Amino acid sequence: MSDPRRYSRTLYDGTSRAAARSFLLGIGYTHEDLEKPMVGVAHSWIETMPCNYNHRELAVHVKNGVRGAGGTPMELNTIAISDGITMGTEGMKSSLVSREVIADSIELVARGHYFDGLVCIASCDKTNPAAMMAAARLDRPAVIVYAGSIMPGNFRGRPVAVGEIYEAIGAVTAGRMSEADLRELEAVVCPGAGACGGQYTANTMSMVLEVIGLSPVGFNSIPAVDPAKLAASEEVGRLAMRVLEADLRPSQVLTRMAFENAVAVVAASGGSTNAVLHLIAVAREVGVDLTVDDIDDISRRTPLLCDLKPAGRFAAYELHKAGGIAVLTKHLIEGGHVDGSALTVTGRTLEEECATVTETPGQEVVRPLSNPFSAEGGLVILKGNLAPEGSVVKVAHHTPHVHSGPARVFNREEDALAAVLGRNINPGETVVIRYEGPKGGPGMREMLQVTAAIVGQGLGDSVALVTDGRFSGATQGLMVGHVAPEAAVGGPLAALRDGDVVRIDVASRTLDAVDVDIVERLRDWSPPEPHYRTGVFAKYAAQVSSASEGAITRP
Repeated sequence: MSDPRRYSRTLYDGTSRAAARSFLLGIGYTHEDLEKPMVGVAHSWIETMPCNYNHRELAVHVKNGVRGAGGTPMELNTIAISDGITMGTEGMKSSLVSREVIADSIELVARGHYFDGLVCIASCDKTNPAAMMAAARLDRPAVIVYAGSIMPGNFRGRPVAVGEIYEAIGAVTAGRMSEADLRELEAVVCPGAGACGGQYTANTMSMVLEVIGLSPVGFNSIPAVDPAKLAASEEVGRLAMRVLEADLRPSQVLTRMAFENAVAVVAASGGSTNAVLHLIAVAREVGVDLTVDDIDDISRRTPLLCDLKPAGRFAAYELHKAGGIAVLTKHLIEGGHVDGSALTVTGRTLEEECATVTETPGQEVVRPLSNPFSAEGGLVILKGNLAPEGSVVKVAHHTPHVHSGPARVFNREEDALAAVLGRNINPGETVVIRYEGPKGGPGMREMLQVTAAIVGQGLGDSVALVTDGRFSGATQGLMVGHVAPEAAVGGPLAALRDGDVVRIDVASRTLDAVDVDIVERLRDWSPPEPHYRTGVFAKYAAQVSSASEGAITRP
């Protein structure tokens, strides 16, 4: 067993470190505290959203667990950006950028203050992968716990999740819903603390955290406002000390097998396309060569089993009532789609962790292997002359699989949204939004406001959308994102013109412009002027890689 204070000794032990100790003794720490293992408790509490609103409360209980197990916790706070609130504005460009800032800030504090171990509390979309990236870089004993999903809202006797508000906006513009109805819906759709309640990006990455092995099985599906979350958080603190004593590192958990398991559970649950970006990004941190082609291969052989919003009937808390994430994981292990021998943060295998799961009799959230929604999972990678490096679409059992229609080309999300809300998009067309990729945006905005408005107007089965930006996990329909290379670096989308026929074929995994000489058109192309020349967006645009590489920043 290694020294559990291998890092913090450097900062706090010996005569030469008296000054360092003196800073802390006056704010409540004791000499005895400074002689114990130091565990960083990182979270993203912020008052700009409900998603992370319970982080400080949960941190209190995590710290109690750490102290009770013989460690000294040190709480630290980083940032978060609400995808849902910033959606459809310039502010949304900050969301993906925040993933890097969050990961960097946790890494910086952990290195600067010599934490021996780490607990990360995560919720809204980018905090989950950011915590994973920071833990992977540090490779010190670490536990990550999801702060929990929001409960469903209640709209006139039926449960609702936040994705429906965006579709309601489109319904109002189409005359299918009144402004008064929309105002009533917006008042009830987010009833308290917690991250968005469908199988959107936050809950998708929560599921990933359990299955990949960085979160203890059974903890992440507990809703944010469930009193059981507090006891679970205290146990996470105790677990962090056991992980530290065993010197169990993220590099031992984040194996190739673990990533393949995580892809399978996203595919089987109908999870968010953002998982493609995030899993590739985390894989790069530990040297696992995960590609978009690998993701497509795994999804092809994984059945779609979950009836979760946005495509299905149920919210995340109902998966918890059904027995939790482990119900799905156990089915996938039994079917050979997930390898149960993978190591988890508890030191036990994934199969051992799922062995005691109790599936609620009669639950309908997770289908049996004998009756899947489809034989293939929900993540699909398309390639072709518009996406040589790949693009991503989420396919539900009712999603159209083929589309061929004239392009309506927009160089900004706002222009596309104005056209949709102005009822200027016709059935059969292909909405193309370009220059919204990692560099071009910069920041690769989500297009939920546009896609949901299309669906809300009743055009979801006849209009497709193609973009080098990305989508919320709440997106429905034949919506193709992450097109790479992006238009801002001379990718094929830059060559498209209004009226060009765009063909999408899920079965053949293709995305093409029909009878368009892309190379010839691009001869006269020049890159657009950058939107930002200084500040964080300019730095991000200078360093960020392609979406096909996880949109990671590189020195």
